Amino acid sequence: MASTITTTRTAPSAAKSRRRRRLRSLTRRDRFVIAAMLLVPLLLDLAFIWFPALATVLLSFTRWNGVGGLHTSACVPNVPSILDNGCLFGVQNYHQAATIYPEFWPAVRHNLVWLAVFILFATPLGMLFAVVIDRGIKNSRMYQSILFLPVMLSLALIGIIWEFMYSQNYGLINTVIGRTSNSNAIDWLGNPHLNLWAVLVEATWRQAGYVMVLYLAGLKAVDPSLREAALIDGANQWQTFWRVVFPVLKPINIVILVVTVIESLRAFDLVYITNKGINGLELLSVLVTSNIVGETQRVGFGSALGVVLLVISLVPISIFLYNTFRREDAP
Repeated sequence: MASTITTTRTAPSAAKSRRRRRLRSLTRRDRFVIAAMLLVPLLLDLAFIWFPALATVLLSFTRWNGVGGLHTSACVPNVPSILDNGCLFGVQNYHQAATIYPEFWPAVRHNLVWLAVFILFATPLGMLFAVVIDRGIKNSRMYQSILFLPVMLSLALIGIIWEFMYSQNYGLINTVIGRTSNSNAIDWLGNPHLNLWAVLVEATWRQAGYVMVLYLAGLKAVDPSLREAALIDGANQWQTFWRVVFPVLKPINIVILVVTVIESLRAFDLVYITNKGINGLELLSVLVTSNIVGETQRVGFGSALGVVLLVISLVPISIFLYNTFRREDAP
């Protein structure tokens, strides 16, 4: 009995001594390499992510126009312009965005429409593609490659491709429906009542392929015995998917929901290529760019819009992280 206790007590100390020997065996060069591998990504992360994010938050409380230094003196009262250089004046940028900036609420509404289309059309369409391909249809690899091709293309290139489709005079859509003359041609991208929906078709074409790949990865991970048990119990294909397979895909559904929200908020390329986000295509991301690097260069005001976009984006990210850590902590 005493020998057993002695062996049990000496085992941890022996493991610690072996660990110390391994640490002591690291040369100065090894330690330098380890430090470099840790510090270089950390510094890059701080320089390109955290510092710009914190700088944006700080600049959102200023009237800085991008030229000259920032001043901490109080603002001149009754100055309606938001172009005054470097004046720290609290939350007035946010107040002006919500009250007197005419493009703000249309941009919020368009982002919500973008999100609704992604959830109601792009996501179910991508799920349908994934389910059909997962059943092992003939030439499934070819269909998968074709449907995933838009994801591999840049959004700028997608916008250019669809410009040829929507062109008022020589576009494919107007040619197919017989609207090629100047009198009856449909201006898909210039009409403020149509251009948002036209651009959403482009975005859905790309988003559906992205969602398809995510769902395919989830379907491949489903235990085949679950489907076999459901079929033995008499369930058809529809019931097997919605009552057995789909609940198992809950982690994938959360990921897709977060990705969908983020993609709808950061939509920029397609609308900026179409008409620079004006005339019915206002989005929050485009307003941020137009105010910071546009003709007026209202850096402080544009930073406030960027902070609004950041706060909205943090909501689904926080929900995703909460569910992830709660699942890992569950016994």
